[in-house]
Amino acid sequence: MAERSAHPRRSLFTAHPARTVVLAFAVAVALGTGLLALPVAAEDGTATGLVTALFTSTSAVCVTGLAVVDTGTYWSGFGEGVILALIQVGGFGIMTMASLLALLVSGKLRLRLQLTAQAETKSLDIGDVRRVLLGVAGTTLIVELAVGAVLSLRFRFGYGTSIGEAVYLGYFHAVSAFNNAGFGLHADSLTRYAQDPWVTLPVAAAVILGGLGFPVLLELLRHRHRTTGRRNWTLHTRLTLVTTVVLLAVGTLLTCLLEWTNPATLGAHEWPEKLLNGFFHSAMTRTAGFNSLDIGAMHASTLLMTCMLMFVGGGSAGTAGGIKVTTFAVLAVAIIAEVRGEPNSTVLGRRLAPHSLRQALTVVLLGVGLVMAATLALLSMTSLPLDGVLFEVVSAFATVGLSTGITADFPDAGQLILVLLMFIGRLGPVTLVSALALRERVRRYELPEERPVIG
Repeated sequence: MAERSAHPRRSLFTAHPARTVVLAFAVAVALGTGLLALPVAAEDGTATGLVTALFTSTSAVCVTGLAVVDTGTYWSGFGEGVILALIQVGGFGIMTMASLLALLVSGKLRLRLQLTAQAETKSLDIGDVRRVLLGVAGTTLIVELAVGAVLSLRFRFGYGTSIGEAVYLGYFHAVSAFNNAGFGLHADSLTRYAQDPWVTLPVAAAVILGGLGFPVLLELLRHRHRTTGRRNWTLHTRLTLVTTVVLLAVGTLLTCLLEWTNPATLGAHEWPEKLLNGFFHSAMTRTAGFNSLDIGAMHASTLLMTCMLMFVGGGSAGTAGGIKVTTFAVLAVAIIAEVRGEPNSTVLGRRLAPHSLRQALTVVLLGVGLVMAATLALLSMTSLPLDGVLFEVVSAFATVGLSTGITADFPDAGQLILVLLMFIGRLGPVTLVSALALRERVRRYELPEERPVIG
C-alpha cells in the first residue's frame, strides 16, 4: 500500500495520450457541427443539414479546407467566425498536442531505455509543458499578425477594398494559411491573385512556416544568433528542412514542366508568373488547400504528381498533414542503404534507429491502405472518374483541401467517408506513432533468425 501511494497518480493525458487527443478533437468537431447547424450560421437564415455542418466542422478542426458549400457566400458572418475559430483551435491543438506527445515519448524512452535521446529531441525537454504552450501560442500569434498585416495592406491599397473588409480578408486568410487550412472567402480560392506576389508569397510563407512544425521553428529561433547554429540542429530539424526544400523545388519544377503550355493553367501567364504559380502550387501541396490555378483543368499527370506530394505532407508537430516529410526521408534513406548493401541506415552523420524505420513503414502502409480502401468505396457509389476521386481522397487523408471541384458531387455517404478520412488523416499519424513509441518494450531474448524470399 505504501509503495502504491509513493507514486503520483498519472494524469489522463499521460496515461492515455492518444485517447485524450482523439476525444478532444471529437468534442471540438461535435461543438462546431452544432454551431454551424444553427440558422444564424447560414447567410439565408435557414438551418444547415447535419452532413454539411459535420463536413465543414471536421474540415475546419482538422485544418483541411475541403468544402461542400462556398464558404464566402453560404455562411453568414457568424458562420465564418465559427469556421475561423475552429481552424485556430484545430491548428493550435495539433501543434500543442503533437509537441506534448513528442515530449512525452522522448522522456519515456530516456527513462526506460536509459538512452541519450536528447541528441535527437533536445528541442523539447521532459516536463516543460509551459514552454511548449507559450511557444506554440507565441509563434502562432506572431506569424498570423505579420502575414495578416501584409495581406490587409495589399487588399486595402492594391484592390481598393474598405479598411474593415481588407482587415477581415487579410487576417482570415492569414489564419487559414498558417494553420494549413485552405479555407478562403472567394469561390475561386486565390486564382484572382495569380499575378500578385504580394498575396501569393505571404500566403505561401505562412503555409510553409506552419507546416515545418513547432519543434523545428523553436530550434531555429533558439539558434538564430549563433554562427555555428546549423551544427547544433537536431537530426529532426535538418531532415525536415532539407526534405521540405527538395520537395518544394521538385514540385515547382514538375508543375511548370507539366503545365507550362496548358492554356487553362500556366499557359495563360508570362514566364515570371508561371514560376510564381508553379511555386505556389508546390507550396500548397504541403497540405494548405489554396489554389491560384484551376485544379480541375490540370493534366492527369499533374494531378498524380500533386497526389504524391500531398500524401507526403509537411513536418511533424505542425499544422500540416500527410505522412510527414521525416517519414518520407527515413524510408528514402532506408532504401538507399539497402541498394548500397549497407547494414545500417545513415543520414547527415547519424545512424537511424531500427524502430524509427518500422514506425515509418507502418505509417506509410496504413496510409496507402486507407487511401485505396476509401477510393474503392467512393468509386463503387459514384460514376466520377478515378483520377478525380483519388485526388479528393488523398486531399482528405492528407488534410490538404485542394479539390478538382467534385467534393459536393459525392452523396451523403461519400461525404461521410471523406469526414472519416479527414479525422483519421489529421490525428492518425500523430496518435499512431506516439502509441507505438510508448508501447516499445525491451525483449530479454532473441529468436532464431531466418530470411524469407523477398521479390
